[in-house]
Amino acid sequence: MINLIRSGSLFSGVPYAYAAVAPRGALVFTAGACPLDDRGEVVGPGDVRAQASLAVANLATALAEAGATLADVLKTTVFVASAERADLVAAWDVVSAAFGEHDAPSTLLGVAVLGYPGQLVEIEAVAVAVAAG
Repeated sequence: MINLIRSGSLFSGVPYAYAAVAPRGALVFTAGACPLDDRGEVVGPGDVRAQASLAVANLATALAEAGATLADVLKTTVFVASAERADLVAAWDVVSAAFGEHDAPSTLLGVAVLGYPGQLVEIEAVAVAVAAG
């Protein structure tokens, strides 16, 4: 079981744990999960929420194939190709909803561009495998 660390010394109003400790086991490092469909095309042109939703689903699939789930994630990094805070918040709302109470540490970044044409969201994670991959 992952131990999410909350600090009594740091600001308590953040929507995530400050750190996470993995039990003994194999660490899983994912590539950035992109909003690509099964044909390799970016879904939801211009729609941060739609892209974040598929990126989370693709992340969950990659984790499952590595023997982990979203609940086994130690940390995420969420990249949003936008300088608008509202877009970052929109992506975060989708990611946060998918993780539910498992509010593992995360970094949310606005970036200039991502790898695929029209791509607005990418999510990478570090997790611990609890089952054979």
